[in-house]
Amino acid sequence: MSNLKDLCSGLPLNPLPPNQGRDPDVPHAPIRTPNLTREEERLAVRNALRYFPLSHHNTLASEFAQELRQYGHIYMYRFCPPIHMRAYPIDQYPCRTHQAACIMVMIMNNLDPAVAQFPQELVTYGGNGQVFSNWAQVSTQVFSNWAQFRLVMHYLSEMTEEQTLVMYSGHPAGLFPSLPSSPRAIITNGMVIPNYSSREQYEKMFALGVSMYGQMTAGSYCYIGPQGIVHGTMLTVLNAGRRYLGSDDLGGRVLVTSGLGGMSGAQAKAAVIAGCVGVIAEVDETPLRKRHEQGWLMEVTSDIEHCIQRIREAKISKTPLSLGYHGNVVDLWERLVLEYEKTGELLVDLGSDQTSLHNPFSGGYYPVQLSLHQANQLMATDPAHFRTLVHESLCRQVAAINKLSEAGMFFWDYGNAFLLEAQRAGAAVQKEGGGATEFRYPSYVQHIMGDIFSLGFGPFRWVCTSGDPRDLALTDDIASSVLEEISANVTENVRQQYHDNIRWIREAGKHNMVVGSQARILYSDQRGRVCIALAINKAVADGRVLAPVVISRDHHDVSGTDSPFRETSNVYDGSAFCADMAVQNFVGDAFRGATWVSLHNGGGVGWGEVINGGFGLLLDGTEEAAKRASLMLNWDVSNGVARRCWSGNSNAYDTIQRTMKDQGQLRVTMPYHVQDERVLDRALQG
Repeated sequence: MSNLKDLCSGLPLNPLPPNQGRDPDVPHAPIRTPNLTREEERLAVRNALRYFPLSHHNTLASEFAQELRQYGHIYMYRFCPPIHMRAYPIDQYPCRTHQAACIMVMIMNNLDPAVAQFPQELVTYGGNGQVFSNWAQVSTQVFSNWAQFRLVMHYLSEMTEEQTLVMYSGHPAGLFPSLPSSPRAIITNGMVIPNYSSREQYEKMFALGVSMYGQMTAGSYCYIGPQGIVHGTMLTVLNAGRRYLGSDDLGGRVLVTSGLGGMSGAQAKAAVIAGCVGVIAEVDETPLRKRHEQGWLMEVTSDIEHCIQRIREAKISKTPLSLGYHGNVVDLWERLVLEYEKTGELLVDLGSDQTSLHNPFSGGYYPVQLSLHQANQLMATDPAHFRTLVHESLCRQVAAINKLSEAGMFFWDYGNAFLLEAQRAGAAVQKEGGGATEFRYPSYVQHIMGDIFSLGFGPFRWVCTSGDPRDLALTDDIASSVLEEISANVTENVRQQYHDNIRWIREAGKHNMVVGSQARILYSDQRGRVCIALAINKAVADGRVLAPVVISRDHHDVSGTDSPFRETSNVYDGSAFCADMAVQNFVGDAFRGATWVSLHNGGGVGWGEVINGGFGLLLDGTEEAAKRASLMLNWDVSNGVARRCWSGNSNAYDTIQRTMKDQGQLRVTMPYHVQDERVLDRALQG
């Protein structure tokens, strides 16, 4: 077992570490199928060898070639460090600046086996989200290979406050001179020329080691485990109850969905916190058991008849329940249809889906016709046939959902490209007369979260770099007190959002949601984010909080993401497919004080479908940190609210008007929306 000093000393070359290969005791990413030509295989191995002196090429070349052919990617397992991967307290990292150390804390948290889905493949969540390089299964990668990880840790340990680490899709280009006010790291992931941003091209680029799918927070080193989506899912379910069922009380109401892996693992916990019955199907027993052992999933069954019985019992007793069904969600949907047809009893009120359909053919979606093992084999041996079975399965799933929806169930797309892929499969999800981003069912942004974003509310988060639970408890108290104070003089729709989040933050500790770093998330608007950040920074300065705190947010936010089938799906002025907002946000955060910034292609609904970005900002108790936080957070929210206002959202219009009154230097171009459609009729008659 090495220590942090050894870890930060660079690539171990003399001697090379032993090649232990894959650890059989941890879950692994599905085998990738990049379909490289012989020359492309040569290029992939040639590219991987660039990290190593010529004296090691003979040893490593055959090893890397074997990994490429066996797993579809060169992960460099030999260089996976023999250290307990976790977020260590910030003062334990051998660094010259706290700004660099806080990035190291966040990177190691993203690769903590308690947090990461496939830690040895550097996949944090989503079947493919890489920290350092991956997407074929569209996993969320942190890095592409372990050499990149070791070099990044080495660079950060040597960095001064006059240098910036430049990251190209997991590859550390190096430390470049910059200003103390500059970001300490600039991260880009998957920035491919648009005409070449296809899934097929991605598979080759990732196998060649030249691009990477950073998804959202994994590739920006800001993932905090499924707690983040627990909160967002809880808010979605609560607001779905208000919109579809006309009630804040979800007792006895049943939500059926699927997925218990990285991000989707939050659904079970969120359902119980919201007070409903959550039934979540999962084909893979490993994440299902993991959520059960964590206490997030109350019950598990592989017996579909027992599942139906428990739904009925919990519905009658109005007892909150999270029930994991070990099986395919298509079977569950079809069994619920059968029950309705036999008895006339509709057992489900709300429905959604969180399988990784941004990556349907490489492990993100398992067709009902196959077992998990059969599917994993077929996707590697006969990808074309596997694709056909996925399409057939999606059509069956949609057919069952449609029948239940006609009976009174309310269904929404959870931004995982479910409806988009179902449409591509030929399923009946079209909306008659709908626009390019509209389907038979709404996305959760179109009906629920979009208006919340337009109020300026989004997923704000912080990480206590001391690793001390007492710091987290204190920052929880600070945040709830701040929101209580500022909620007195706001509009009713804003007050309701504050109320939901005050309730959340007060109860967060007892729900035991911390996985990995001592982190918290809540939804807040611009004023709330700034006030919370300044209050926490003051607590660091006073010594009440023992070490600096990193603030960040999910990319799934007001301004951070341009995604026509998710975050910007409720933008109807024709600009839903434009990415100016996300790119401007990345650039604006960089020069307004962020400690690091990131910009990604892909995230949520898949490669080539999204541009998104994020940031991290260190609160170290200084006046400089307070100035940065205020300037950057105000921009980080106002940018998106202004764009949503211009597109026609009335919530955003009112919000940006109030913000301009509060901030004298803010001047936003306001729209004069057409009020009389006859003006257009007359103008276009000829």
